[in-house]
Amino acid sequence: MTETAAPRVHELNLYRRYFDLVAAGQKTIEVRVKYRHLEDLAAGDVIRFRIKGTDESCAVLVKRVTEYKTFEELLDGEGPANVNPASSREQQLADIREIYPAEKEALGALAIEIELLPQ
Repeated sequence: MTETAAPRVHELNLYRRYFDLVAAGQKTIEVRVKYRHLEDLAAGDVIRFRIKGTDESCAVLVKRVTEYKTFEELLDGEGPANVNPASSREQQLADIREIYPAEKEALGALAIEIELLPQ
């Protein structure tokens, strides 16, 4: 008999505007920079998103992680409506680059396909 390992859980912060979309199940692609602590993120992992300074959180299942060279390639490859259904592609690109300047984008862009888990 084989034992199934518990999924790895990653704790990440989100801004309120993105948290609300994730918690409503409307945002299915999370955008991150390929930081060292995310290099081993994989399908089957769980991410617990929190709003910094609050007790609010929600958990999602990681379905897929895809790396892109730039945020533009990521938005084109994943579709802006999956990243943020409440904002245009141009606005999303500006917002992402405000969070992650060029030197961070140079590390690589991660598209993390997520599925909201029951609370």
